[in-house]
Amino acid sequence: MAFKPWQAMPGRLLLWALNLFSAVALIFEGYNQGVMGFVNSTPGYVQTVGIGGADGIVTNTTKQGGLVSCYYFGAMFGCFIGGRFGDRFGRKRAVVLGSIFTLLGGGLQAGTQSSNMTVCARVICGVGIGFINSIIPTWVSELAKAHNRGASFALVFCANYVGIVIAYWLGYGLRNNTTDFRWRFPLAFQVVPIIILLLTVAFLPESPRWLISRGRRAEAVEILAKIRGDLKENDPSLVAELEQLDAIVDSANHKRYSFLNVTFGRYSGRLHLGRRVALAIGIMMMMEWTGILAITVYANILFQQAGFSADKSAWLAGLCNTFGILGTAASIFTVDRFGRRISLYFGFFIEGVVLLLAGGLARLGEINPDNANFGAAAAAMVFIYTFFFAQTVLMIAFIYPTEIWPQEIRAFGNSYGVFGWAVGCGTTTLAIPSMFSTLGYKTLIVFGVFNFVSLPLVYFFFPETNGRTLEEINLLFAAESPFASTNEKEYHRLLNEAGGNVAVAERRMMEDTDMAEGEDVVIESGSKSSYLEKA
Repeated sequence: MAFKPWQAMPGRLLLWALNLFSAVALIFEGYNQGVMGFVNSTPGYVQTVGIGGADGIVTNTTKQGGLVSCYYFGAMFGCFIGGRFGDRFGRKRAVVLGSIFTLLGGGLQAGTQSSNMTVCARVICGVGIGFINSIIPTWVSELAKAHNRGASFALVFCANYVGIVIAYWLGYGLRNNTTDFRWRFPLAFQVVPIIILLLTVAFLPESPRWLISRGRRAEAVEILAKIRGDLKENDPSLVAELEQLDAIVDSANHKRYSFLNVTFGRYSGRLHLGRRVALAIGIMMMMEWTGILAITVYANILFQQAGFSADKSAWLAGLCNTFGILGTAASIFTVDRFGRRISLYFGFFIEGVVLLLAGGLARLGEINPDNANFGAAAAAMVFIYTFFFAQTVLMIAFIYPTEIWPQEIRAFGNSYGVFGWAVGCGTTTLAIPSMFSTLGYKTLIVFGVFNFVSLPLVYFFFPETNGRTLEEINLLFAAESPFASTNEKEYHRLLNEAGGNVAVAERRMMEDTDMAEGEDVVIESGSKSSYLEKA
């Protein structure tokens, strides 16, 4: 008999337990980003990795940025391995394997003796976070209902900023320690949430959507009925959800889902997988180039440049990231109400304006060093930026790549989003130290401009996914044109022709796609099947 302790839990409590498990994983991701914000300037660390002297003054900003960004280099590879592993062997096994990588990498970082060892440790840790970031957001989306998927995700994603805040306040609490404990303990502490994951994952059920895609329907129905509130298996809402899931499982082994074919959109026909690759990577890179890592990783340096003392800068950096928790919590009430596109419009616009103001005020503070008001005003802009970033762009950037992929490759598809996140984080963390040392206040203006550039990209190319089931998203990419407005029209046309039945519209579109490629659909058992017969 299978080990299923979750069966004894009430359904809604089980869903909360699954989301809490996901939140613990995201605490690690946030903590790992935040911890380098103060470790980077700790005297013992600076001397150990060779980026400066015993006084903690960094003399090699390029190497400093490289030691941070190599973590994302590992994530670039880990995301694709983890995504493919998660789609083939399940979400739970992928989380376990990713956790082992991060556990090893975290331990090696804490015991580092040189920059070379630090690079190796952070790359290993990056591979692990590539697994986790590919799987956890996907898992959260698969468990949620269409009407509150964004709110469910936002609730879980509060943990990301909780991790960042824990890292900053831990660093602030150790600021007066003069031994290596000041930076080695925070690096070691990152393994705590990973240990929790490894100890609890066996007690939780697998993703029902993944089980459906692997032909394990009976298990999927049992779990889905449970997390939807202990429903009976013949409940109309459950039957309708399962009907949509059944419509997409037959093509799981199609050649269009190989790495190269997905990347270049080959054999995908009306699914237009290559277009989805561009959107998944694009939204994440747009998020990172809004300037958030200048705030998260280098907030301490930023406040010092605004004229605050080192001690007060460290305190402000921790408080600033605490505002991120409030912004993420606020998104619970807005992300589904206003949708993905409007949230992005609002976020990019506010961030752009705030960063331009922050840059201008920082410049005025340099010109008038005796007037502390300019530095205080620049600091206020950073707080405003953090709140609205967390409420809008952060949420959508992580939700969107989990929504736009067919169920058969959802975790692997989300890997492209994680790849975009890793590239965006890696390039910005590598560039930001040099940007601050060379451009100073102009760094904020550069990032402000990137926010405004993102606005037309969202308008023209990103279709709205809010309120739509994960199974009907395929219909949003059916048009030959990449423009969002054209795809919306095609979506409504296909749905109207199917009498409003998503499952029928999905099967008809898949039939058209496979007929265009001149192939039947190969299902798990190796037999052949026609979608129209099933519709």
